[in-house]
This record gives sequence, C-alpha cells and structure tokens, in this order.
Amino acid sequence: MKWPRPSGWQCIVYGSFIVTLVCIVHSIDEIRFESLFKLDRIPLFVPKTFHHSTNESIARNTPLKTIQIPLNCTSLGNRTRNCPASYYPKNFFRRDDQEGGSTATVTCPDYFRWIYEDLRPWRETGITAEMVESAWPLSHFRLVIVDGRAYVDRHRMARQTSDVFTQWGILQLLRRYPGKLPDLDLMFSVDDRPIIKSEDYNATTPPPLFRFCGDDDTVDIVFPDWSFWGWYKIYVEGIGWSVSEKYILACNSVALLVKSRYYDFFSRGLMPMHHYWPINDQGDKCRSIKFAVEWGNSHEQEAQDIAKAGSNFIREDLKMDHVYDYMFHVLNEYAKLLRYKPTIPPRALEICSETYSCTRVGAHKMFMMESLVKGPTDVSPCNMPPRHDALAFLALLERKVNAVSRVQSWEKKYWENQTKNN
Repeated sequence: MKWPRPSGWQCIVYGSFIVTLVCIVHSIDEIRFESLFKLDRIPLFVPKTFHHSTNESIARNTPLKTIQIPLNCTSLGNRTRNCPASYYPKNFFRRDDQEGGSTATVTCPDYFRWIYEDLRPWRETGITAEMVESAWPLSHFRLVIVDGRAYVDRHRMARQTSDVFTQWGILQLLRRYPGKLPDLDLMFSVDDRPIIKSEDYNATTPPPLFRFCGDDDTVDIVFPDWSFWGWYKIYVEGIGWSVSEKYILACNSVALLVKSRYYDFFSRGLMPMHHYWPINDQGDKCRSIKFAVEWGNSHEQEAQDIAKAGSNFIREDLKMDHVYDYMFHVLNEYAKLLRYKPTIPPRALEICSETYSCTRVGAHKMFMMESLVKGPTDVSPCNMPPRHDALAFLALLERKVNAVSRVQSWEKKYWENQTKNN
C-alpha cells in the first residue's frame, strides 16, 4: 500500500481516541521539524519576532518606530517577586490608529465564533463575584488583571509546568496589547478533563472556570493551552485531552482522526473530509484505517487536498497572531460579563515577565526567552466575526455529521464488497 505524500516518510499513530497518519517532510518552507524540543525550530507556533503581526506586514509610506518593553532582570536583584514599577508603555501609536482607524481590517478565523458559545451560560445573568468564588475549589490558580497588570493567587499544585507557561502566555499577551485588556477576575484549571457538567446546573448558573479543553457535556471555558509557549510532547489522546492534534495536522499529510470526546479552542473549526479524514470510533479502528489508506491510494488528488487544507489551517488560522487574538477576545468577552469591579486578592502576587524568567534555567529559560514578546504590536486584534444565528449553527453541525456519515457509508460498502469477493 502507498499513500500520496509530498516527501519524507510516514507512520501511523494509533490511540484509543485519536489515530493519525503522520508524514514528517524533510523540507517545508514554513515548518522545520529539526528538534522536538526546540520551539524556535517551529516558527508556526513560536515566531522569533512577536511584536510584528505577520498578517499585517504591509509596506507603509510612513514608517513607525518599534516600541520595545525591556526585560530588566538586573534591577530586580533577588527581589524576584517584585515587578518594575513603570512597566508597560501608557501612550503609543498603532499603525491603524495613525491611519485614522481604531480597528483591525482583518476578520478573525471562523472558530473564534465558539467564544460566544463558551460564554453563553452567563449571557443573560452575567458573572458575579460569588460565581467566580464558587469555582475556587476546582481551580489551580486565580488570575486578576487590574489596570493592565497581572496578579495570581495559586492554591493547588499543577502537573509539570502547565500553570507556569499558561501564565507566561498571558503575560506575553499583556506585552503585545498593553493597556488593551479590561480589568478581569477568573479561575483557571490546568487538568486535562473538563468538570463543570451542564446537567448539574439546570436551575442555577454554573461557576465560570477556564481550562484547555471542553466536551459536549460540560461548560468549561476553553483557552489556548500552555504548549504554545512551553515544553510539549507529541502523544495520543488517552484518558483526557491531548495537545498533539495541532502538530499532527501541521505535517502536510492526511491526518486520520478518531472522533474525540474533547475539543480545544481551535478544533471545533475543523471540518471532516476537508481538514482531516474521520476514523470510525464505534467499530474496528484498524479496519477503518485500512479503508482510509485504500481510499487515499485510489483518490490521490482528493487525499492531497485534505492534507493541504489541514496543514494550511494550522499555518494560517492557528499562527501565533491568532492565538494571541483568541486569548484577547475570550478574555475581553468574559470581562464584559462581569457584574463587579475586580480587585487584587489579599494573597495574590503580581507577576510579570521578569518574575517568571529571570531566575529560570535550562529548557524553561530557553522557551521563555524564545517566546518573549519584545513589545507592542503595531496593529489591533483581528475583528471578531458575529455569532452564528441558530439556523447557521445547526447547519454547521449537520454538515459535520453528514461528512462523517458519508465516510462510514463508503467504508461499510467497501467491506461488504470485500466479503463478497472473498
């Protein structure tokens, strides 16, 4: 058997929930997988220059001076818990401000619409301080932003450094868009499985809790995961959500994905048979994989189109510009729902890039220095698309279901013919 491929070698990664055919190509202009542990070798996720927006890098008649926010470890000395008193620039001009506009001309990718759905449980009631406090026992840390500065109250140990790099990512967002985020107060869990079950809150409003994933039975608020800034691993989904899907799709070959129970912030924007090939999650997965390979061998152009669409989704819709913009918009929309003015908790400590990076060593230090946002971007965040109307939303879900059903029908007919011929 063979599978159409641009170059390189192939392998099949199989797990209980996610199965993929991965082709690691040796030469792709945009992506070089030379090391699994050097994020600077994957500019797709951690571009070396963060302060300049790639989707807005158009030559202008009037050049603007680049503003940088210095990382001053010397002034802190051993006082690593204290952030510089004067940190973020208060007044500066963005490119779009100078040209008479205050909003970006680029519309955010379509998966940003899911922000509205994730916040829907609180659309009518808003979010009170009591609701936020009720999520405290379920969280790992509390994040408060007041006047553009971040404060964290940690109360549970997290696995590895997922909490540290999540907070680091938020600090880079504040450096990218200083003064743009409103005051907010939230609870965050870094566990792999969502736990706020919607059925438990039919008569009451659920506690708002941020985490990296969700599923159809829960209402946890989905946020970009820590692996965009920190140490990552490529693995398959087991008992919980996995960070690996974005790396699999980026490899420029057809991804074979079993329907996953869990979704992250971007995966709901993926369409079966356009971005990936859906593997039957109910029957014999090995037979389903065999059929997928046979179909690909006899439909080479269609298979290549799927591979290209999946890879382009990662390159374009999931580049770091959009990761930061998703963070900005989900936090901004969340803050709009708050029915109280956030204040700094008594036990909270102020955090900044200095307090997190200056005393780090080894790989953690390297990842932080490579993902450090040098200064404010010269454009505003992308424009949020409008929320789906009810009919359009149902049509989108139906399209996904029909695509999977069509593949299952092809597979069933294929094996029936195999049985007859044998």
